[in-house]
Amino acid sequence: MEKLNNKLGKYIVGMGKRKIVSEPDELEQMMEPGPGDVYGVVVKMYGYDRVLVECSDGKTRLCRIRGQLKRRIWIKEGDLVLVSPWDFQSDKRGDIWWRFTKGQALKLAEQGVLPDFLKARISE
Repeated sequence: MEKLNNKLGKYIVGMGKRKIVSEPDELEQMMEPGPGDVYGVVVKMYGYDRVLVECSDGKTRLCRIRGQLKRRIWIKEGDLVLVSPWDFQSDKRGDIWWRFTKGQALKLAEQGVLPDFLKARISE
């Protein structure tokens, strides 16, 4: 059951009591990495809030999903995420603080922002 609300330009999908709103301009709302942040692709889910992420700097980190993010979205294997390495153990650990949608990830790959080995993982 999908309906377009013309006044707001949003798609509203009704599923019982819960409504999911998806914006058509989601590609404009992309986050950019700050100083020290890196792009990464989720390689393996370990359970609860731990995931193994292959980062754009060539390192594989065991990352945790931040609490705010964990309660709002689902992260799956193959998703493109932004990782903030920890101050200590920066080569082995980090925090995931943003997940890109499939369309956003493909747009970043087209722009040439991502390294080649991450582009291959996204297109799988």
